Amino acid sequence: HPKDMTEDLIDIYRHSKKLMPLIHLPVQSGSNKILKLMNRKHTIDTYLKTFERLKEINSKIEFSSDFIIGYPEEEDKDFEDTLNLIKRINFINSFSFIFSPRPGTVAADSELINKKISIERLEKVQNLLFENQIKMNKSLENNYLDVLVENFTQDKTQVFGRSEYMTPVIFNGIKSDIGKIVRVKIKQSNRSTLFGEKINSSNQKVA
Repeated sequence: HPKDMTEDLIDIYRHSKKLMPLIHLPVQSGSNKILKLMNRKHTIDTYLKTFERLKEINSKIEFSSDFIIGYPEEEDKDFEDTLNLIKRINFINSFSFIFSPRPGTVAADSELINKKISIERLEKVQNLLFENQIKMNKSLENNYLDVLVENFTQDKTQVFGRSEYMTPVIFNGIKSDIGKIVRVKIKQSNRSTLFGEKINSSNQKVA
């Protein structure tokens, strides 16, 4: 959580080679007003400072997040603040949902926003987030990635694994690749997946 990203934790990213360059940092909303209503313990200013510090340490670090859309009292300006934050950070993979009241929570008895408005806002957010994913994956085409191989694809003709950004990668591997880190050249991509070709057989087994 953003409130837990202390300076000593951030500084680990400067020295440790074990940490992957993807950080899931759930912001929930781009509006300070909404964050306060949610009883979150961070502000957009502190969130951006954390983002900037991590980028300063390692420019390769990318971010994913969570968003709750249509929270009670979310006005057009609050929603625009969320869109602006997404454009500022360029989250490469995120989860977004329409607010759903839960018993015992701060907003359990609050008046809900019109469902049609919430759906329209969610679509705008998701389209922007998906656009970021597509751009990121496209930028990896014709590049070489280290992929941790997990298993065969369902039809057993290829293997799949994940890049250091947790993106699924499908390529022409073999059974002995499973559980190892394999170098893959990315040939194609779509919004959610990279497709590539193994370029050597010097696999590194995961400890």
